[in-house]
Amino acid sequence: MAGLRKALADGSLSALELTRWYLDRIKRFNDELCAVIEVNPDAEAEAARLDAGPARGPLHGIPVLLKDNLDTADRMHTTSGSTVMLGSRPVRDATAVARLRAAGAVLLGKANKTSWILGPAGWSARGGQTRNPYDPSRSPHGSSSGSAVAASANLCAVALGTETVGSILGPAAANCLVGVKPTTGLTSRAGMIPGIPSFDSVGPLARSVADAAEVLSVIAGPDPLDEATAGVPLLDYRSFLGATDLRGVRLGVPRKMFFGYSEAADAVAESALEVLSRLGAVVVEGTEIPGADEFTTHPAFGRVVVNETAHGLGHYLARTPGSHPRTIAALVEANRENAAVELELYEQDVLEMLAAHTPDLNDPGYRDALATMRRKAQAEGMDAVMNEYRLDALVMPTCPPPWLIDAVEGDPEPQGAALVPGVAGYPAISVPAGWTEGLPVGVTFAGRAFSEPVLFRLAHAFEQTRRSRRPPAAFLGDR
Repeated sequence: MAGLRKALADGSLSALELTRWYLDRIKRFNDELCAVIEVNPDAEAEAARLDAGPARGPLHGIPVLLKDNLDTADRMHTTSGSTVMLGSRPVRDATAVARLRAAGAVLLGKANKTSWILGPAGWSARGGQTRNPYDPSRSPHGSSSGSAVAASANLCAVALGTETVGSILGPAAANCLVGVKPTTGLTSRAGMIPGIPSFDSVGPLARSVADAAEVLSVIAGPDPLDEATAGVPLLDYRSFLGATDLRGVRLGVPRKMFFGYSEAADAVAESALEVLSRLGAVVVEGTEIPGADEFTTHPAFGRVVVNETAHGLGHYLARTPGSHPRTIAALVEANRENAAVELELYEQDVLEMLAAHTPDLNDPGYRDALATMRRKAQAEGMDAVMNEYRLDALVMPTCPPPWLIDAVEGDPEPQGAALVPGVAGYPAISVPAGWTEGLPVGVTFAGRAFSEPVLFRLAHAFEQTRRSRRPPAAFLGDR
């Protein structure tokens, strides 16, 4: 992205020219990839206005795609991949989106995502099946699938995704990208169709650590519309990218929970650990996270997930203007009425379960369950192991290599690095780390709350040494 910024600044490239170049690539390749669910009808006009005025900020003229669960108050739709949400009309941009606009970004459009009806990763009734650019028979992984595929195949300069547990990290690894899952509360979730608010965050998917750091610097910070962001510092995360000397850094390797499910991912991670050791980092074995294997089976986890998902989605539907279902029960009924499209391949068991639940964020049982999960994942989990071994970060394979898309059986059970930082609400960065049979594999650096500066330093040092990013050969582009 630095080259694009330089060309835009010196006048050798205009924002309109760059925007048209990306729109042409979307037109050429999106039918095969199904990464972009909608093109912004005003993208060229926005770019022309930027060319006519002074530079707005660090992303001036840079074309960005947004996951289709981030509100825009314009002629684009925000549907979470659902045709029954096409009448939704948000009254304001999501805060992260508004900050991109203020920094001069051109909003190219919305990216496909995994449906709330579920099905394979990357499938939605409105957008179809997003496909991996390295092998279109393979999964794009995770809910931010369209954002990742579009950024990897150079259909945009950078994309925004959202993560609850794994929806940025997994797609980043599967599509040979850098994905940043920020600390919950570092980036505002205002204007996001929520997943599980206690775990949710908004973050970048980019082709380099530097690009991801630049975008996070723009979108992070306090927002009165999201109380979780209160007191968050404003930082330029690019300032933490520097030398590759990691002497004195202590990195924990939690093998019991996060290795062993994929020989290929293990081999890439072992090679990554060798690189980090050569850079001077101390690799500390035996740093297991207490109770990590019980997080998702604990009764408290299910109670938090159901209560917060039902409350968050119901609240979003009720407060967002437009002609769309205003409750989860109405959403379920609308899907039934449009079953030929919405339910052609998959049932809506999850939505029906949520519609039957009456959420209450003041319920003592829920409050106890949330406190239990936070204690187990934070104080008794990641904080405990990092304190005991004096660790700066944990390192592990991000997830298995991309699997074959199976519309009948769906995806395998989720495995990988996202679980503990997701439940804890702690940050993690996935970086391209290697290859197996032509498919990318990533490693993840995870740390304490608001330790993004440390993680960026580690991710950048590793990236500059390993240099595993390769564009997908079938979708090469010059920009």
